[in-house]
Amino acid sequence: MHHTLGRPRVEDAAAIHELITAYDTAVIGGPDMTLDDVADELAEPGFDRDQDGWLARDAGGRLDGWAWACRVGDSGTVDVEVIVRPGVTGLDDRLWRLVTGRARELAAEAGHDGATLHIGVYRADDAKRAAAEERGFAPGTSFHRMRIDHPIDHGGPVEPLAPPAGLTLQTGESEDARRDAHQVHQEGFAEHFGFVPVDYDAWYARRQAQSTTDWAQLTLARLDGRPAGVLIANNQFVPDEGCGYVATLAVVPEFRGRGLGRFLLRHAFAADAARGRKGTILHVDSNNTTPALGLYESAGMRPVLVIDVWQQHI
Repeated sequence: MHHTLGRPRVEDAAAIHELITAYDTAVIGGPDMTLDDVADELAEPGFDRDQDGWLARDAGGRLDGWAWACRVGDSGTVDVEVIVRPGVTGLDDRLWRLVTGRARELAAEAGHDGATLHIGVYRADDAKRAAAEERGFAPGTSFHRMRIDHPIDHGGPVEPLAPPAGLTLQTGESEDARRDAHQVHQEGFAEHFGFVPVDYDAWYARRQAQSTTDWAQLTLARLDGRPAGVLIANNQFVPDEGCGYVATLAVVPEFRGRGLGRFLLRHAFAADAARGRKGTILHVDSNNTTPALGLYESAGMRPVLVIDVWQQHI
């Protein structure tokens, strides 16, 4: 089947969402992205729609393929994606060649001799996992989507935990709080898989560009006046799951072991329950440098989906 390639535009979000929904439904039984999620991807700072993405349409104009490459900061790490409509053949290789070639260019533009490609693959997606292996990818890490349901329909609010000694909390509406939150995030995630440090301006711009961002849902924790931990929640899973989402939970290494992460997590649960949300969702790296998966399970969360990150050095 002949397909014509083109570049994505903001107005293509609905067609891309329909394609992703068809793909996700075939793999995991239902959609895993909203239209707003797709629109946010197209508006991602650092993503050049004229160079970093491709749409493949059949002779009748139906969108059958969506592929992109996006460099992570100024690093040599490039996130990639290739999605082809179920049942369509002969398009995968063409799109994979394009994203691989663009990944090399993006890494070179940032001054790197090679690129490290990352692609997320649902654990249930046997075909995509096989395609990644055939192209030289190997397992990097796994992210578990965790969820807890809140008892808002039968018994009242979620009670927060008693705060650690010397704790003060601040939300993210002020620039001072956001700057301290950025610093905590950078320190807390420095040793995690795939983490690339970014300066405050890039960190802020990326979140500000996302439609799901609500700075009031950023909670900066100080212990004895010093920035010690941060929890960044947003509205990503409100439209489709009716749940809050913890996008980031970080504690500066010197403040670990004092119950701060558990407190912030329970604080998020209580806030989501107070907003009338059905539950709270987050993603955790199973190879985390801290025992985060155990923390979330002990807090009552359960895994509902696994996404493996496959990587390749080129």
